[in-house]
Formats: sequence, structure tokens, C-alpha cells
Amino acid sequence: MKPAAGTLAFLARCVVVGLALAFVVGLFWPGLGNRLRHRLGLPGAPAAATQARTTPMSYANAVGAAAPSVVNIYADKIVNERAIKMYDNPILQQLLGGTLTTYARREQTLGSGVIVSSKGYVLTNFHVISQATDIQVLLYDGRVAKATVIGSDEETDLAVLKINAGNLPVIQLAEQKPRPGDVVLAIGNPLGLNQTVTMGIVSAVGRQLNTSSAEDFIQTDAAINLGNSGGALVNAEGRLVGINTLLIGKAANAEGIGFAIPVNTAKKVLDQIVTTGHVVRGWLGADYTFVPVAANSGLPAAARGALVTDVYPGSPAALAGIQPRDILLRIGDTNIRDPADLRRREAAIKPGTKVHLSGLRNGTPFHVEATLAERPPASAEAGGMEP
Repeated sequence: MKPAAGTLAFLARCVVVGLALAFVVGLFWPGLGNRLRHRLGLPGAPAAATQARTTPMSYANAVGAAAPSVVNIYADKIVNERAIKMYDNPILQQLLGGTLTTYARREQTLGSGVIVSSKGYVLTNFHVISQATDIQVLLYDGRVAKATVIGSDEETDLAVLKINAGNLPVIQLAEQKPRPGDVVLAIGNPLGLNQTVTMGIVSAVGRQLNTSSAEDFIQTDAAINLGNSGGALVNAEGRLVGINTLLIGKAANAEGIGFAIPVNTAKKVLDQIVTTGHVVRGWLGADYTFVPVAANSGLPAAARGALVTDVYPGSPAALAGIQPRDILLRIGDTNIRDPADLRRREAAIKPGTKVHLSGLRNGTPFHVEATLAERPPASAEAGGMEP
């Protein structure tokens, strides 16, 4: 019995010493285990454990990389308001009452912007600088610069400003599209508090807020407040993934629902505005909705395409013979997934381009050709287009 007891005690001491050595090695040389496994041809540590170790404990580096490129914008506007002017003389006031008059008052809008070029171009929201008479930009280093509007695009709620300043920190653009679940940081000037960072995740991508618009948005639960508009939405590496633009607040019984314009959309708008002063989009001249699926429709359960609900007089669609209730299935060589997909595809086509459209009319296939026009402003489109 004694030899057996001695052997067990010896093994127990070896185990204790081995665990102690493993603890010390793991504490001071955390990567040694993986290096030894690799050298001996053994499998590495589980992916979950590796991922847990590579998850950052702080996003300070991302903020440090992006924050200098985010600016505060102060836009002065002259707002005309109607009021009733009362007479100073009590008798005239009693006899004539008041008269309707208009007076102008100065109003300042708070917002944010992102420096996207060493030439001084700044991206922000259209609604931040709309009708502004004077725009001042406060840089990260404390400098103040006067900004001029190069151009704007109301449909995407984007505007391009230019400031005359040197040594500007330019933000880096993300190369990969964000995915639902990715960590994102919103940087801006909420409520005039200057540089403020909030964190969240990408809740969804491809959100369409207006059925008549060709654009889509990133949805995030990162806090976006008044003054954040036009600021940066960056990934965990500090690279720009979107321009913050909209928050659905508690007034709509919502919480944690904000939207940002994807950086690839913002880049296209920036390039067009810098080159031509405005954004050019292709336009077919019709309104669409989702294809209804009924038991007797003869369509598959996951029917794709876009159902034409209205055709504008004199538009390319009208000239091509497209009619309400037509179902459009293909544009060129590409299948149409849904109305939003068709909007984006026609907007990306250069005006004057002839495209081939395929679809169904009362269940019968049809094919037409249409020459796309330049998309009119939203107000003109809403009011119809005369031949």
C-alpha cells in the first residue's frame, strides 16, 4: 500500500506543478501555446477563444483615428414668420384690432460634418445647411472656417461643403459594406456638446425610408441626437461606413432606431457634385409597388419584380407603352428583385441610355425598349410631367 500511496502523491505533485507552470506561461506568454501547436503540427485553439481575445476592450483607437475628421457645423438661417401687429394707440387697437404682418428672425442650426478630402470638401446633411445664409465649421483642433455650399442632393439628404484650410485630417473610408451585428460608433455634435461618441451595432442594411426613392440606409441603434446629423458612423477600425442622418424618436414610440447614408452612396454623390454641381439619375417615369401574390395568380409564392401602379404622362415609361398593372421582371439582363431594386438600378443608368424591359401584362409576357431620362426633382415628379 505504501508504494501505491507514494506513487499517487508523486503524481499529484506533478499535476500541481504542471498547472502552476501552465498558469505562469499563460499569464506572461499568452501566445506561446499557439506557437507550439503550430510548430508541432497540432490544431490551434478554438475559434471562439481566439475571437474572444481579439475583441477590443476599448474603441479609443478607432475614435482617435476618426474623430479629428469630424467637424461641428453652425448654419445661420433667416426664418420668416407671420404674426399679428397690434397698434400702440388703444383707440385704434380697439377699432381696428391687429394687422397680419411678416417678420424675419435669425435661427442657428446645429449639425456635424465629415472631412472627406484634403482639398477641403466636407460631407454633411442637406437639412443641416438648407436655406443657410452663413455656415461656419469648427474643426477638431479649434480652428473655425467659413464654408461654401458646392452642391446638395435632397433625395439622399446630402450636401457637399468646402472650407479653405490646410493640414486637414481626412477620414478613411471603409472598403467592406457593414453587416448586421457589426459594431459601429456615431461621432458628432449632439445638442451642441461638441465631440461625442456613442456606440451600437448595425441593426439592418438596405432600409428604404421612401418608396419613391432609389436610396437605402443603414439602420443602427447607436444613439443619434439633434446635432449628430451629418456626422460620421464608423466601424471598429475608425473607418467611415455612413453619414448619420435621421433618428426615429420616442415621439413615434421608438427607441434605438437611427439611420445613416451608406458610404458608397455618399461617395457617389460627392463625386457627382464635385464634378457637375448636382446629382444625375436615370428615370423611367413610373411608380411601383410589390407584386401581389394570390392563390389564383399563377405566380410563385416568392414572386419577384415590381408592379407598376402609375405612369407619368410623357415619361420614358409612357413613351415605351408601359401601363399600370404591368409587372416588370427584368431590366436589361438583370432580374428585378423588388420595387426598391428597380429604383436603384434605373437611377444608376445614365440618362439617354436605351434599356430593354421584360415583364407580364395580364399574365402574357411582353418586351419593350425605353430611353431613360434624367430624374426630375422630387417636387416635379410628384406633380407629374407633361409631354
